[in-house]
Order: sequence, then structure tokens, then C-alpha cells
Amino acid sequence: MRSRSKYRWFVVGVFFAFMLLHQADKLLIGPLTTPIMETFQINEAQMGAVFTGALIVGAILYPLWGVLYDRYARAKLLALASLIWGATTWLSAIAPTYPAFLATRASTGVDDSSYPGLHSLISDYFGPQVRGKIYGLLQLTAPLGYMLGMVLSLLLSDVVGWRGVFYITGALGVLLAIVIFFGVREPPRGRSEPELADLEEIGIYRFDWKIARGLFRKRSLVLLFIQGFFGVFPWNVITYWFFRYLETERGYSSDAVLTTMVVAVAVLASGYFIGGAAGDFLFKRTLRGRLFVSTTAVLLGAVLIFIAMNVPVDNRGLFLVMLSITALFIPFAAPNVISTVYDVTLPEVRSTALAIQMFIESAGAALAPLLAGLIAVRSSLKDAILIICVSAWVLCFIFFAVTAYLVPRDINTLRGQMRRRAEQEMAAQASRSA
Repeated sequence: MRSRSKYRWFVVGVFFAFMLLHQADKLLIGPLTTPIMETFQINEAQMGAVFTGALIVGAILYPLWGVLYDRYARAKLLALASLIWGATTWLSAIAPTYPAFLATRASTGVDDSSYPGLHSLISDYFGPQVRGKIYGLLQLTAPLGYMLGMVLSLLLSDVVGWRGVFYITGALGVLLAIVIFFGVREPPRGRSEPELADLEEIGIYRFDWKIARGLFRKRSLVLLFIQGFFGVFPWNVITYWFFRYLETERGYSSDAVLTTMVVAVAVLASGYFIGGAAGDFLFKRTLRGRLFVSTTAVLLGAVLIFIAMNVPVDNRGLFLVMLSITALFIPFAAPNVISTVYDVTLPEVRSTALAIQMFIESAGAALAPLLAGLIAVRSSLKDAILIICVSAWVLCFIFFAVTAYLVPRDINTLRGQMRRRAEQEMAAQASRSA
């Protein structure tokens, strides 16, 4: 038992490294935009097409990855995704022309939608009582990967060029593919569910279209899907427009922008784990615990960002404090949403369920920056950020509150299904023994 417990933390470590380096590779293109544009002699619109291409490919492939993960071995598919990451990044590095770079960079979106299987596999190593903390820990990789990508680009681009940076991160993808393929074992689906955890053997459960279609009959899950569309608006508006807001409307220098954002991102990173841990803590006391954390966080986010954005321009100290407090609560809901999706779905369709969630979120992610730009043209970036963030979080508050009311029924339904499976497994084992 102890060796199994140690091994599952090895798996978490491998996946943390995979997600951290993958996020760094994915976000490297931002800091490398200028040298890439100079190499191919392209304008902002053409470079924007490069960004959009990968996002579109990733969004389209979420459902496909979800079904594949539920039908086949997730660990091997994750190794394949890591290999694709390395190979497509290398192809981007050797692209001789803009059309070739546009196509190869779009191909990097193939592996960007591979995370549902990773989260599903982790759910079979860790039970529902602790999943929030684990997902919160893994989601630290998004902000940390952003900072790592920025550091790598600053340190290496002048030494080896942007192509050389891509060669290095591509090689890391291939290396991790080897580690995952040979080092990560595929646990039985449902292994960590409380009802099945003590059984020596459990049956093999595979993807079933009937069960998959039933996902849309779970009211709490459907509300989480809808919430996901709006829930990503604030994050993407802040990601794409906050740097420019600080520069143009608050008069920050490049160094001041960097200092402010590093502090805010560092605080934001801690919010993933704290939010997941808080969700686990309350979930042990009430089935609505994760949604209580999410509901509170989005409401506080709306209030705090309104206060932060209205701090006088000349009071940079207070602005940084309020921005950091806001950043702490922004990611609270993320690990709790993933955990709740798994709290109400059968193990054999969890990758599909999360893929649907992420597919819907990717649609919101694509729309948010454009909407903010349209508002900013007619008003200001401050108004764009405030209108979108506050509106989105108020909507999420409503969706989370209703989901909190409904979710106990769906959780109890799942627990009943797992108890019946455990009884069937014990009866089958007794029959074999006789």
C-alpha cells in the first residue's frame, strides 16, 4: 500500500513536469512574437492568424481526445500527446516560410487539448476527498509555465534565436513522452472510488455512447458546462489586455508592468492550490462544499476587481495590493469545477465529460479578447475589463449557486452506481472462489 501511495506521487510529479513545460512551450510564442514577425516579414494580422490557428485546432480536437481517452489506455495516449508536442514544435522551428509556419504552428494545437485524459487518470489514483488539492497543484503549471516561458525567451532567444528555443522545448516534449510511456502505469478506471478502493480486482469499464449521452441529462453538469463558457472570460481578458491597460491607462513603464504582473501571477498561482484545498475541506462536510467555494470566489472576484480598477492611478502601492488580493480568488473555482465534474460522472466517461467542459470553455476563451477590444474602442480598456469581468463573475455566481442546490442528487446517484458495481464485483469474486 505504501509503495502504491509513493508511486502515485511520482505520477503527479511526471504530470506536473509535463504540464509545466507544455504550458511554457505553448506560451513562448508571446514573448517571441517580435523576432518571429521580423523573420517572416509579417504584420500583426498575419501573426494573429498564427495564434488563432492553434486555438481553433485545439478546440476542435477536445471531443476527439476525450472519447479516445475513455476508450483506450490514457497513459499511452498522453505519451503520444507529448511526442506530438515535441514533433510539431520542431516542425515550427524549421518552417522556412510564413505559410509553412502558420500550418506547423496550428498543428501544435493537436496536443493542447490532451489534458482531459491526464485529469481522468489522476482521478483513479486519488479519491474524491483529496482531488481538489491535486488538481489545484497541477493547475499551478499555467501561471508558472507562463513565467517560465517568459524567462526562457528572455535568456535564450538572443543566444540561440527563436528557432533554437523551439528546438529545446520540442526536445523536452520528446523526453517526457519517453518518461510517460515507460514510467506511468494505467490504473483501472474507478480504482480510487471509495466503494471500489478495497477490492483486490475490479472490472474493466470502457466508454459507452449511451452513458456519454447521459451526461447531458445531469442538470448540475449541464450548468457547469454553461458556466464554463462565461467563466473563462475574465482570465482571457486579463491575459491579453491587462499589460496594455497598465501601459496606456495607468502609465506604467515596461519594468513596472513586469514587476506588477510577476507579483500578481505569483499570488494567482497559489490560489489554485488554496482553492482546491478549501473545496476538499468543505466537501468532506457537505456535498455542496466545492460549489460553496466557487460561488464565494466569483462573488469576491467581482467586488475586488471593481475596487482595484478604481484605485487612483497615482496610488500604485494600493493598486498592487488590491490586484494581488483579487488574483488570489480568480483561480479558486478551477480545481473545484474539475473535481465536481468527476464527482457526478462514471469513471469510463470522465475524459469525455471534461473534454466537453474544456471545449465549451475554449469557445468563451476565443470570444473574450475580441469582445474586450470592441468595448475598449468605444470606451476604454478599464471599462472593457470591468464590464466583462464583473458581468461574467455575476453570471457564474448564479450558475454555481443553482448547481450547488442540484449537485447532491447527482453525486448520490453516482455513489449508488458505484456501490452496485462493488456488489457485483464482490459477487463475481465470490463465485470464482467457489
